[in-house]
Amino acid sequence: MFSAMRHSLTSLALSICCTLPAVANTTPMGKIASQQTRHIATVFPGRMTGSPSEMLAADYIKQQFSQLGYQSDIRRFNTRYLYTTKDGHQSWHNVSASSVIAAREGIEPQQIIIMAHLDTYSPLSDNDVNNNLGGLTLQGVDDNASGLGVMLELATRLKDIPTRYGIRFIATSGEEIGKLGAEDVLKRMSASEKKNTLLVINLDNLIVGDKLYFNSGKSTPTTVSKLTRDRALKLARQLNVKAATNPGLNAKYPKGTGCCNDADVFDEAGIPVLSVEATNWSLGKKDGYQQRAKSKAFPDGTSWHNGLIDNQQYLDKWLPTRIEKRSHDVVRVMLPLVKELAKAKQ
Repeated sequence: MFSAMRHSLTSLALSICCTLPAVANTTPMGKIASQQTRHIATVFPGRMTGSPSEMLAADYIKQQFSQLGYQSDIRRFNTRYLYTTKDGHQSWHNVSASSVIAAREGIEPQQIIIMAHLDTYSPLSDNDVNNNLGGLTLQGVDDNASGLGVMLELATRLKDIPTRYGIRFIATSGEEIGKLGAEDVLKRMSASEKKNTLLVINLDNLIVGDKLYFNSGKSTPTTVSKLTRDRALKLARQLNVKAATNPGLNAKYPKGTGCCNDADVFDEAGIPVLSVEATNWSLGKKDGYQQRAKSKAFPDGTSWHNGLIDNQQYLDKWLPTRIEKRSHDVVRVMLPLVKELAKAKQ
C-alpha cells in the first residue's frame, strides 16, 4: 500500500516540477533553484530522517538527477537517534535513512562533491515537540530545501558541460540527528576516492540569514582556501553580490572557517571543504548560530527547526522576494566557481 502511495505521490511531484531542466538555458539565473526550493519544501514537509516524506523527497530528487542524465541512486542506511521524554527517560529510535547520490565522471579520476542535506529536523525530546521544533509540518525552506534547490540548478546548468574532474552531487539524510548521512558517505568511500576528492562544497541554510558566507574547513590548506573561499568572495564582489567569511570573533571558530554542518565530517577527515551558508557570525555568541537581528518576526534571531517560521508563507511575508534573491545570488557565484574548479571545457 505504501509503495503504491509513494509511486502516485512521486508521479504527482514530478509532473509539477520536472519541466525545469528542459528550460535551463532560457531561465534566469536562480529561478530553477527558487522553484525547486519552494516545491520540495511544500510538497515534502516533515522530511525527518526515516519518514515517508523523506523517502518521497529522495525519490523525487533521484528522478530529477536521472532526467538530467546523471547516474543516480538512493543509498539507504540504518541508524538511530536518542529521544528524551519530559520526565528524563531516554530511548533509541531506529530509522532507515535515504540519501541520494548522482555523479558524472570527468576525464581524470579526481572529483568535486556538491552536497546539501535533504532531511528536516526530527524532534529529539518532548520539549522540542512542545516548542514546535521539527515534526510533520516543518517545511524546512531555509533548512534545507534552499540548499537542495541550488544543488539541482547547478546540476541542471552543468549537465552538458564537459569537465576535467568528475562532479558528484549528494543529498544527505541524517544531518539533523548528527551528520549521519555525511558519515555514511565518508565511510563508504575507498581510500582512492578520498584521495581523489579535491573539494566538498556544502550548501545549507541559504535564505534567512543576513549575509551570505563562504567558509573553509579548519584543516583545508591555505592554498585550497584561496582557490575556493577567497575566489568565491572575489566572484561575489565582481557580481555585486554581498558576501563575507567568518570574521573569527569567537576563538573556537577561527577566521574564515565554518562550523556545525555536514562539511565537518569531511573536514575532520582531512578533505578540503567549502561551506556556503547564510547567517550572521557577528551576532549572539558569534558562532554562526544567530542568523539575523532579533525582531518581531524572528524573536530569537533564527528560524532553525521552527515549523511556525521556516515555511514558505511566513518567509514570504517577512522576507519578501528573499527566496528568489538569495537563490539568484548563490547560483551566480557558485556556477562559475564550480566550472573553474572542475576545469570545464566551455
